Amino acid sequence: MPKTGMEPIRRRALISAAIETIHDRGFCDVTVGQIARRAGVSTALAHHYFGSKDQLLAETMRHLLRELGRTIVARLRRAATPRQRISAVISGNFAPTQFRPATISAWLAFYVQAQTAPEARRLHRIYARRLKSNLVHDLKALMPDDLAAGTAEGAAALIDGLWIRYALADGTPDPGSAIRLVEDYVESKIARGRQ
Repeated sequence: MPKTGMEPIRRRALISAAIETIHDRGFCDVTVGQIARRAGVSTALAHHYFGSKDQLLAETMRHLLRELGRTIVARLRRAATPRQRISAVISGNFAPTQFRPATISAWLAFYVQAQTAPEARRLHRIYARRLKSNLVHDLKALMPDDLAAGTAEGAAALIDGLWIRYALADGTPDPGSAIRLVEDYVESKIARGRQ
Protein backbone atom coordinates (compact mmCIF):
# COMPACT_ATOMS: atom_id res chain seq x y z
CA MET A 1 0.00 0.00 0.00
CA PRO A 2 1.54 3.36 -1.00
CA LYS A 3 2.19 5.81 1.78
CA THR A 4 -0.01 8.89 1.66
CA GLY A 5 1.85 12.10 0.92
CA MET A 6 4.95 10.39 -0.47
CA GLU A 7 4.45 11.39 -4.10
CA PRO A 8 5.69 15.02 -3.74
CA ILE A 9 8.68 13.82 -1.72
CA ARG A 10 9.58 11.15 -4.27
CA ARG A 11 9.11 13.55 -7.18
CA ARG A 12 11.51 16.03 -5.56
CA ALA A 13 13.98 13.21 -4.89
CA LEU A 14 13.79 12.15 -8.54
CA ILE A 15 14.32 15.73 -9.74
CA SER A 16 17.36 16.14 -7.45
CA ALA A 17 18.68 12.78 -8.60
CA ALA A 18 18.15 13.77 -12.24
CA ILE A 19 20.26 16.92 -11.74
CA GLU A 20 23.09 15.00 -10.08
CA THR A 21 22.99 12.04 -12.47
CA ILE A 22 22.96 14.25 -15.57
CA HIS A 23 25.99 16.04 -14.14
CA ASP A 24 27.81 12.74 -13.55
CA ARG A 25 26.89 10.97 -16.79
CA GLY A 26 25.53 13.50 -19.26
CA PHE A 27 21.95 13.55 -20.51
CA CYS A 28 22.45 11.21 -23.46
CA ASP A 29 24.01 8.44 -21.37
CA VAL A 30 21.72 8.63 -18.35
CA THR A 31 18.72 6.33 -17.95
CA VAL A 32 15.58 6.68 -15.88
CA GLY A 33 16.74 3.56 -14.02
CA GLN A 34 19.99 5.26 -12.96
CA ILE A 35 18.10 8.34 -11.80
CA ALA A 36 15.59 6.18 -9.91
CA ARG A 37 18.35 4.22 -8.16
CA ARG A 38 20.02 7.43 -7.08
CA ALA A 39 16.68 8.68 -5.72
CA GLY A 40 16.08 5.39 -3.91
CA VAL A 41 12.92 4.46 -5.82
CA SER A 42 12.07 1.87 -8.45
CA THR A 43 12.36 2.54 -12.16
CA ALA A 44 8.67 1.69 -12.51
CA LEU A 45 7.75 4.36 -9.98
CA ALA A 46 9.89 6.95 -11.79
CA HIS A 47 8.13 6.07 -15.06
CA HIS A 48 4.78 6.24 -13.28
CA TYR A 49 5.49 9.78 -12.06
CA PHE A 50 7.17 11.18 -15.18
CA GLY A 51 6.55 8.83 -18.10
CA SER A 52 9.90 9.24 -19.85
CA LYS A 53 13.37 10.70 -19.50
CA ASP A 54 12.34 13.71 -21.60
CA GLN A 55 9.36 14.36 -19.35
CA LEU A 56 11.55 14.01 -16.27
CA LEU A 57 13.99 16.57 -17.73
CA ALA A 58 11.09 18.91 -18.54
CA GLU A 59 9.85 18.67 -14.94
CA THR A 60 13.40 19.17 -13.68
CA MET A 61 13.63 22.34 -15.77
CA ARG A 62 10.26 23.57 -14.46
CA HIS A 63 11.66 23.05 -10.97
CA LEU A 64 14.87 24.98 -11.78
CA LEU A 65 12.88 27.76 -13.47
CA ARG A 66 10.64 28.08 -10.41
CA GLU A 67 13.74 28.24 -8.18
CA LEU A 68 15.29 30.87 -10.45
CA GLY A 69 12.05 32.87 -10.44
CA ARG A 70 11.83 32.81 -6.63
CA THR A 71 15.47 33.88 -6.33
CA ILE A 72 15.05 36.80 -8.71
CA VAL A 73 11.75 37.93 -7.17
CA ALA A 74 13.34 37.94 -3.70
CA ARG A 75 16.20 40.09 -4.99
CA LEU A 76 13.83 42.41 -6.87
CA ARG A 77 11.89 43.05 -3.66
CA ARG A 78 15.06 44.49 -2.10
CA ALA A 79 15.85 46.69 -5.11
CA ALA A 80 14.68 50.31 -4.97
CA THR A 81 15.84 51.73 -8.31
CA PRO A 82 15.74 50.55 -11.93
CA ARG A 83 19.53 50.04 -11.89
CA GLN A 84 19.31 47.96 -8.71
CA ARG A 85 16.52 45.90 -10.29
CA ILE A 86 18.73 45.18 -13.32
CA SER A 87 21.50 44.05 -10.98
CA ALA A 88 19.00 41.87 -9.09
CA VAL A 89 18.05 40.07 -12.32
CA ILE A 90 21.69 39.61 -13.32
CA SER A 91 22.88 38.37 -9.92
CA GLY A 92 19.81 36.15 -9.57
CA ASN A 93 20.84 34.24 -12.68
CA PHE A 94 24.15 33.40 -11.01
CA ALA A 95 22.78 32.70 -7.52
CA PRO A 96 24.36 29.83 -5.55
CA THR A 97 21.25 27.64 -5.90
CA GLN A 98 21.48 27.89 -9.69
CA PHE A 99 25.15 28.40 -10.46
CA ARG A 100 26.66 25.18 -9.18
CA PRO A 101 28.21 22.48 -11.38
CA ALA A 102 25.36 19.94 -11.26
CA THR A 103 22.69 22.55 -11.95
CA ILE A 104 24.76 24.04 -14.77
CA SER A 105 24.95 20.56 -16.34
CA ALA A 106 21.17 20.17 -16.09
CA TRP A 107 20.66 23.56 -17.74
CA LEU A 108 23.04 22.60 -20.55
CA ALA A 109 21.08 19.37 -21.11
CA PHE A 110 17.92 21.47 -21.18
CA TYR A 111 19.36 23.74 -23.88
CA VAL A 112 20.27 20.70 -25.99
CA GLN A 113 16.79 19.21 -25.54
CA ALA A 114 15.16 22.54 -26.47
CA GLN A 115 16.46 22.04 -30.01
CA THR A 116 14.26 18.99 -30.61
CA ALA A 117 11.80 18.45 -27.73
CA PRO A 118 8.69 20.68 -28.01
CA GLU A 119 8.12 20.96 -24.25
CA ALA A 120 11.74 21.89 -23.58
CA ARG A 121 11.58 24.44 -26.41
CA ARG A 122 8.40 25.95 -24.93
CA LEU A 123 10.01 26.21 -21.48
CA HIS A 124 13.12 27.81 -22.97
CA ARG A 125 11.01 30.40 -24.80
CA ILE A 126 9.24 31.27 -21.53
CA TYR A 127 12.57 31.63 -19.74
CA ALA A 128 14.12 33.75 -22.52
CA ARG A 129 11.10 36.05 -22.78
CA ARG A 130 10.92 36.53 -19.03
CA LEU A 131 14.63 37.33 -18.78
CA LYS A 132 14.49 39.86 -21.60
CA SER A 133 11.25 41.41 -20.32
CA ASN A 134 12.65 41.84 -16.80
CA LEU A 135 15.74 43.57 -18.17
CA VAL A 136 13.95 45.75 -20.75
CA HIS A 137 11.44 47.00 -18.18
CA ASP A 138 14.10 48.70 -16.07
CA LEU A 139 16.55 49.53 -18.86
CA LYS A 140 13.85 51.72 -20.44
CA ALA A 141 14.09 54.00 -17.40
CA LEU A 142 17.79 54.52 -18.14
CA MET A 143 18.02 54.69 -21.95
CA PRO A 144 15.95 55.00 -25.15
CA ASP A 145 13.59 52.08 -25.82
CA ASP A 146 15.44 50.73 -28.86
CA LEU A 147 18.76 50.71 -27.00
CA ALA A 148 17.06 49.09 -24.00
CA ALA A 149 15.80 46.19 -26.13
CA GLY A 150 19.24 45.66 -27.68
CA THR A 151 20.99 45.90 -24.33
CA ALA A 152 18.61 43.37 -22.79
CA GLU A 153 19.23 41.00 -25.69
CA GLY A 154 23.00 41.39 -25.27
CA ALA A 155 22.86 40.90 -21.50
CA ALA A 156 20.71 37.78 -21.92
CA ALA A 157 23.16 36.41 -24.50
CA LEU A 158 26.04 37.05 -22.11
CA ILE A 159 24.21 35.30 -19.27
CA ASP A 160 23.45 32.27 -21.45
CA GLY A 161 26.96 32.24 -22.92
CA LEU A 162 28.61 32.42 -19.50
CA TRP A 163 26.46 29.51 -18.35
CA ILE A 164 27.64 27.44 -21.31
CA ARG A 165 31.25 28.45 -20.79
CA TYR A 166 31.13 27.45 -17.12
CA ALA A 167 29.39 24.18 -17.99
CA LEU A 168 32.39 23.25 -20.12
CA ALA A 169 35.12 24.67 -17.87
CA ASP A 170 37.17 22.84 -15.31
CA GLY A 171 36.95 23.89 -11.69
CA THR A 172 34.34 25.63 -9.63
CA PRO A 173 32.25 28.30 -11.36
CA ASP A 174 32.91 31.87 -10.25
CA PRO A 175 29.58 33.70 -10.05
CA GLY A 176 31.26 36.98 -9.09
CA SER A 177 33.29 37.05 -12.28
CA ALA A 178 30.24 36.23 -14.40
CA ILE A 179 28.17 38.94 -12.72
CA ARG A 180 30.94 41.52 -13.24
CA LEU A 181 31.16 40.74 -16.96
CA VAL A 182 27.41 41.22 -17.48
CA GLU A 183 27.33 44.30 -15.23
CA ASP A 184 30.23 45.88 -17.15
CA TYR A 185 28.39 45.32 -20.43
CA VAL A 186 25.15 46.82 -19.09
CA GLU A 187 26.96 49.78 -17.52
CA SER A 188 28.74 50.58 -20.80
CA LYS A 189 25.38 50.54 -22.62
CA ILE A 190 23.78 52.78 -19.98
CA ALA A 191 26.67 55.25 -20.35
CA ARG A 192 26.23 55.18 -24.13
CA GLY A 193 22.51 55.82 -23.72
CA ARG A 194 23.25 58.98 -21.71
CA GLN A 195 25.43 60.52 -24.45
